[in-house]
Amino acid sequence: MTTVTVQIPADWPATEERARAVQDELRTRLVLDEPGPPPGTGRVTGVDVAYDDERDVVVAAAVVLDASTLDVVAEATAVGRISFPYVPGLLAFREIPTVLAALDALPCPPGLVVCDGYGLAHPRRFGLAGHLGVLTGLPTIGVAKNPFTFTYDDPDTPRGSMSPLLAGTEEVGRAVRTRDAVKPVFVSVGHRVSLDNACAHTLALTPSYRLPETTRRADALCRQALRAATSYSA
Repeated sequence: MTTVTVQIPADWPATEERARAVQDELRTRLVLDEPGPPPGTGRVTGVDVAYDDERDVVVAAAVVLDASTLDVVAEATAVGRISFPYVPGLLAFREIPTVLAALDALPCPPGLVVCDGYGLAHPRRFGLAGHLGVLTGLPTIGVAKNPFTFTYDDPDTPRGSMSPLLAGTEEVGRAVRTRDAVKPVFVSVGHRVSLDNACAHTLALTPSYRLPETTRRADALCRQALRAATSYSA
């Protein structure tokens, strides 16, 4: 496994005003009319981030799976400083530099990237999945643990049941039941993937647990890497 150290880019936004302006500009580059890769084919990569705010450390992990078997193909981590303060709606600016570095450190193309978070299901319709997709050109989706500020009707009990995730009357994603009678996950489009396909990928990645295998493995890896980084810097 590769681990890299990340520097905050010199032109990285330092204020909320600047970050929102960057969001507005990048959002115009979203591609929302492509279906994306078929579920169960090629590679699929999970990315996740862990923080130690007291030590000013952020760690990102990228774990590549074979989409048909869900076996691990490759993994990489990146360690850096926290690049932006905590501001709801602007969390991508805390995470993107290290996530990009982890993806860049992979020895193979990542294929579809699954973020532990949001894409269009975001107050400004530009969560981490969209931001990452535009910067990399990769197909991306967001699979979140909670509905953020949006509303939904509880899907039917069986696995595979879905209901719209709504901002008023606008569908920004779907609540997807990945286990019978277990709380759904919340799927939204990032870049270059349709919502139908994003939901199909999510179900393909959840054969045994509520959360996608991509998220489970990336979460475990970045927590492990954060423990190593903070132990070293203690």
